[in-house]
Amino acid sequence: MKTSDFDYHLPEELIANYPLDIRSSSKLLVYNNQIEHKTFRDVLDYFKEGDLLVVNNTSVIPARIYGNKESGGSVEVMLERIMEDNTALVQIRSGRSPKIGTIIFLDQYKVQCIDRQDNFFILQFDRPPLEIFNKIGNVPLPPYIKRLEEDLDKDRYATVYENKNLQESVAAPTAGLHFDNELLEDLKKLGVKIATVNLSVGAGTFQPVKVDNIKDHNIHSEYLEVSPEVVDMVNITKAAGKKVFCVGTTVTRALETAFIDQNEKGYKGYTKLFIYPGYKFKVVDKLITNFHLPKSSLLMLVSAFIGYDNMKHIYKTAVDKRYRFLSYGDAMLLEKHEI
Repeated sequence: MKTSDFDYHLPEELIANYPLDIRSSSKLLVYNNQIEHKTFRDVLDYFKEGDLLVVNNTSVIPARIYGNKESGGSVEVMLERIMEDNTALVQIRSGRSPKIGTIIFLDQYKVQCIDRQDNFFILQFDRPPLEIFNKIGNVPLPPYIKRLEEDLDKDRYATVYENKNLQESVAAPTAGLHFDNELLEDLKKLGVKIATVNLSVGAGTFQPVKVDNIKDHNIHSEYLEVSPEVVDMVNITKAAGKKVFCVGTTVTRALETAFIDQNEKGYKGYTKLFIYPGYKFKVVDKLITNFHLPKSSLLMLVSAFIGYDNMKHIYKTAVDKRYRFLSYGDAMLLEKHEI
């Protein structure tokens, strides 16, 4: 299939620049061979006792820092991944790309560009990079949100179940932003089990697919951990004839990676799993997700899950019904319908 097959018209005014006041008050498009229009709290109606909800409990680093080159030119540094020996892989926006050896000042901190990897740069810090990002970094709002960070983003561009000890992501697992503590408690009262995985979301999640044939796309890698206990919970749920609900494409990628070899010991490491139409899902029965960018790998994953024609119909319906799109937008609950 061609990347152009996954294009659609997204009116700019449908991109949500702010979250709603109440997390669970967003709209919910439900697809189960037909489309229903609900609010997110109605998601309770689609769970049964013994079902399993899997969430990504990663925490977001304040990953964007504004600084200056030694020459005086302004730069924007966006963290991709912290590496060994006080180095970090970053994206850098500036008038001219920095050369190897360039000195950059991030507030009072002096760093040096020591290498380049494709479109990324490696910066050398004189202390743990996370320490600096936590002190002077800004919430890394996605590039399609056309405003600066505000105080509300520190709370709302994060899930209520994030684990601050797992501060490894540079983008939020945004499907989880719709859950509040009350909704999670109501799910538990229904007898729904809740499991957590950890996938460190990279900035590559926002990058469009640029090749003509999607099979030629070199998808970004992401680090993930799925524990043996979660593998057991999935297997028990499946054996009982119950459903596995995944909150977001990050959880989907994590679980499908962990079950590639039916490894009961779980999984810890990087994944390059690229899910597009033709992929056969091993774990996920239902997917809770936001609306994604045109030509994105995330849209291709959704298309694999529910079928290409269904995806096109759902997205056209969402645009016509004026759903709010992307990170701070509305949500979908999708039932697997592979073609």
